[in-house]
Amino acid sequence: MRNAKFITPGRVGLYAFLFISAVFFTLPLYTMIVTSLKSMDEIRSGGIFNLPMDITFDAWKTAWSGACMGTQCNGVQEGFFNSIKITVPAVLISVVIGSVNGYALSLWNPKGGKLLFGILMAGGLIPMQIFLYPLVRLFAAGELYDTLFGAVLVHVIFGLPLVTLLFRSYFMSVPVELCKAARVDGAGFWRIFFEIMLPMAVPMVVVASILQFTGIWNDFLLGLVFAGHDNLPMTVQLNNIVNTTMGEKAYNVNMAATILTALVPLLVYFISGRWFVRGVTAGAVKG
Repeated sequence: MRNAKFITPGRVGLYAFLFISAVFFTLPLYTMIVTSLKSMDEIRSGGIFNLPMDITFDAWKTAWSGACMGTQCNGVQEGFFNSIKITVPAVLISVVIGSVNGYALSLWNPKGGKLLFGILMAGGLIPMQIFLYPLVRLFAAGELYDTLFGAVLVHVIFGLPLVTLLFRSYFMSVPVELCKAARVDGAGFWRIFFEIMLPMAVPMVVVASILQFTGIWNDFLLGLVFAGHDNLPMTVQLNNIVNTTMGEKAYNVNMAATILTALVPLLVYFISGRWFVRGVTAGAVKG
């Protein structure tokens, strides 16, 4: 009787939905992995879902250092280091500035301040494509176009609204009495921020860093437009490899290059996923 009550139509439907969802999201990844481990002769023989008969990592080696983008055959390794040089400083700068902005705005309560803050944040919801041409002209005038610094700066600009909103919401939940007590003890704006507020906001720092890192690493459009030929990120070089039509389409190399490009954000989530959930939970509880 206990087992009969345990197996209900709702529970069966829930597990069926979870199973179908898992298959839906893992099947493409499975196909990419097994294809990348096959030779082209085996791929041409069909059986896209079959396990490789002879596992080979030649496609992975080619994708990393030998895949061709037009006339250059350097793989995605150069794009990997370009993505690191763009992503790491952009995340650090946006989180530092966004945390300070969020703290300052949490203390800023003039008449009509909430309306003004809402208008400022609404600007972050406007599609970035609208700003591309004005930013290109502005960066070109300032000699920042097609530079590494320009690519970092544009990611900081587009990431600041979200990061600022996250930190402001978090700091708004901190009791005002805590800051007032610190001021009575002689602490100023920066001392309160670095010694009290920022240590309390470590979970939100983790959340903002992960969101910024994955967003910037997976970006294609801004890297293509602003980074320049010598600083193209990994996603742009992946697109160039996949769309290169010189000779035979190397599907195993394309799959391996795609997995290599997605591997870094996946590792970030696997390693820091627990901290991400804790940060989101802490922000939700405090907010």
